[in-house]
Amino acid sequence: MAKKARRKLEEEEAAAFEFPVFDEVAFVVKEFEMASAVAIATVLTLVLGAVAWILTRSGIAWYFTFLVGLLGLVASPFVIQRVRARSDLYTKGDWAGLLALEFFGWLALWFVLVNLTGV
Repeated sequence: MAKKARRKLEEEEAAAFEFPVFDEVAFVVKEFEMASAVAIATVLTLVLGAVAWILTRSGIAWYFTFLVGLLGLVASPFVIQRVRARSDLYTKGDWAGLLALEFFGWLALWFVLVNLTGV
């Protein structure tokens, strides 16, 4: 008897679920904002990579260059917030993705430029 009651309760809960209404305008606005943030993050990555390469090329120790790059990464969310007025739409995951993109892009560009020029 208890099994029938439990099964009936589970069926009622499953039937009661309805998907929420999809807000197309909010979705498009958020995706446009994220595309803009990725573009800004890409530009910042290129700048950080070039600065790191210039510092390495001028003979400054690698750990100082690495520190300058990390400081640039820490400052980048503040730059994005100043440039994009609607940055309040970004979630923690969006910020983590942007920082990961910048970090790995910066390291890759720095290493490629250093290896191409043979510093």
